[in-house]
Amino acid sequence: MNFGKRFRVEPGHKVKLSQFDPDDTAGFKNKSEAKNLLEKNVSRLSDLQYLLYAENKRALLIVLQAMDAGGKDGTIRHVMSGVNPQGCSVTSFKVPSAEEASHDFLWRIHKAVPARGYIGIFNRSHYEDVLIVRVHGLVLKSVWEQRYGQINAFERILADDNVTILKFFLNISKDEQKARLKSRLKDADKNWKISPADIDERKYWDDYMKAYEDALTRCCTDWAPWYIIPANGKWFRNLAVSQIIVETLERFDMKFPPPAHDLSKIVVK
Repeated sequence: MNFGKRFRVEPGHKVKLSQFDPDDTAGFKNKSEAKNLLEKNVSRLSDLQYLLYAENKRALLIVLQAMDAGGKDGTIRHVMSGVNPQGCSVTSFKVPSAEEASHDFLWRIHKAVPARGYIGIFNRSHYEDVLIVRVHGLVLKSVWEQRYGQINAFERILADDNVTILKFFLNISKDEQKARLKSRLKDADKNWKISPADIDERKYWDDYMKAYEDALTRCCTDWAPWYIIPANGKWFRNLAVSQIIVETLERFDMKFPPPAHDLSKIVVK
């Protein structure tokens, strides 16, 4: 099954999230059925990362967006468990610092883009500037409205510089979010992950869905596609994301570079 084709948003297609089932598992019945493929993907990703680093021709940028408790941290922990930390970076974009706020909204983003040979993961991203900023009216509509075009232009610059961009929206239902937040309250090991703000944000669910629909519609391009991943099932979320990453890296048809020196003249004594 081609997961990329199944979950990719087609550029120019108007996204209505109500048409995407967060419980979809693409025919897989349960976690056990998907376990072997996930393990295979995690192992394959390790090999492909090594090739990416050795070839040193391109970078991979993975963008993760979701509502609170949507599974961004869990996706990183499970899908990227086999990669070499030396070749992978994770950046979490929270409230801008004073320095960041004194620059344009993409300044802090551009600094975190991975170099050639590396994988970069954004836990939240530049899309917060057309999501939370929009929902809470932190800037005027005339400001956030023009950011869609600016984001597309920015991502085009990256793509032209051999940065492949994969953007994943981890799609959970409002009921699933409620269950996960309640679980965090009950589990002492997860209490640190929840705050009153998480509960308050649920009041804006419909506003966020509209903001996400516009971002997914207006910022899905051939050079930086969006994938809407059914994420109520954590195991399937991990499987789908891992499969799409592996599919993408395999399309690069990467090769190890030739040795930099004449090996016939090197003698190990």
